[in-house]
Amino acid sequence: MSHPLLTAPIGTSLWKLAAPTTAVMVAQTFVAIAETYIFGRLGTEALAGFALVFPFMMMMTMMAAGGMGGGVAAAMARALGGGRKDDARALVLHTLVLGAGLALLFTLLAWTVAVDLYRLLGGEGRALDHALTYSHVLFGGAVVIWANFFLSALLRGGGDAATPGRYMLISSIAQVPLSYVLAFGVGGWPGLGMAGPAVSSLLTSAVSAGLQARALWQGKLGFVPALFGVGLQGRLFWEILGVGLIASVSAFTANLTAMLVTGLVGRFGVAALAGYGIGVRLEFMLVPLAFGIGSGLTTLVGVAAGANEWRRAVRAAWIGSLIAAAALGLCGWILALVPESWARLFTSDPKVIEATVAYITRVAPFYCFFGLGMTLSFASQGAGRMTAPFVASMVRLIIATVGGWVTIEVLGWGLPGVFVAVAGGMIAFGGLIAGPLLVIPWRARRGKLPPPGGSDAAPLDNRDLEPQSR
Repeated sequence: MSHPLLTAPIGTSLWKLAAPTTAVMVAQTFVAIAETYIFGRLGTEALAGFALVFPFMMMMTMMAAGGMGGGVAAAMARALGGGRKDDARALVLHTLVLGAGLALLFTLLAWTVAVDLYRLLGGEGRALDHALTYSHVLFGGAVVIWANFFLSALLRGGGDAATPGRYMLISSIAQVPLSYVLAFGVGGWPGLGMAGPAVSSLLTSAVSAGLQARALWQGKLGFVPALFGVGLQGRLFWEILGVGLIASVSAFTANLTAMLVTGLVGRFGVAALAGYGIGVRLEFMLVPLAFGIGSGLTTLVGVAAGANEWRRAVRAAWIGSLIAAAALGLCGWILALVPESWARLFTSDPKVIEATVAYITRVAPFYCFFGLGMTLSFASQGAGRMTAPFVASMVRLIIATVGGWVTIEVLGWGLPGVFVAVAGGMIAFGGLIAGPLLVIPWRARRGKLPPPGGSDAAPLDNRDLEPQSR
């Protein structure tokens, strides 16, 4: 019996998969705005301190939700699309083991090398102290963040986006007032200051993860997972890692780009750093919108690829990515027309406002390329075709960072020149992922298959090359 996502209309299926996740991500966008406001209330140095931590935090979030999380969702979708129910059941245990290991890695990095990283990005004095306070608390509880995103990926990969969407939406709504109370206190209690929003994030993630685990063990995916009596298999780890590692490298380069650009901006002072933090926050707040659509594409494309329905996989990828490009492009142009109004939501410092306006007016008009590239990258996870996203992310890194340095040292364009380079990298990112798919659509490969998740790998095994009816 074929998977329901192989016969349902693509538009309807994408809506059902993307809408709950998009709603969550939109809610988290407002959480991001509210928390930026909270850090602004704590002072310019607190805002600058958060800007130092933000790229590292987003690196972990994008890996857990979109990189390795995409590998989890794609593996589950391909297993169910190909009718491999036993593998799907065992993937749950492999996912949890992998998530715990990756969480521990991020905790160790935050407790050992983070201080040197923040200094390299221009952190000093009180700004650095604020950064370390927030960082140590947040990454100390990284395991609940990874569990939250990985459990969500398992459910989404099986076609159930509503359950994780509901629980994560509730936790997102609760996070804002909780962050405010924990930061500034209530009654006679003075609050936790910079650590407050970090504690809030961990508490809400833990509740969401617990609710999703309960739903998973109640059979939401059509089976009850097994944690005992299931041996760990390298093959199943590779089902996740084959796609997840390459996707995580892409996520890493995206955040490395943000870190290196932060270092370039830091050369112009604390006000420029704070202004860039407000501006780049806008870019990362639009990531959730692309993530919501992209996560739906991972499942749709993964199920189709598992059943060897490649035409359907390509068609779904284009429909979803063009919707995302239009949505992000519209948001970018609207904000580019009123950049100062956006900046004044978070600060009244004229130098910070000037830096924010310089960023938004040069970068925001090109968010359509960012949306196009990001959603096609998610679709590529489902297909197990990760070459184009990897190349595009590397080219973006080079243009934004090396190009930014050239605009400062060679062309003398100053801070605005850095933002011009950032925009150029964004254009290249979208074009280099969309172009190859337009010229050579995905298709099944004949002959011996490379390992799953490789640059041109089919997502399953040679059974995928056998004709199958829908």
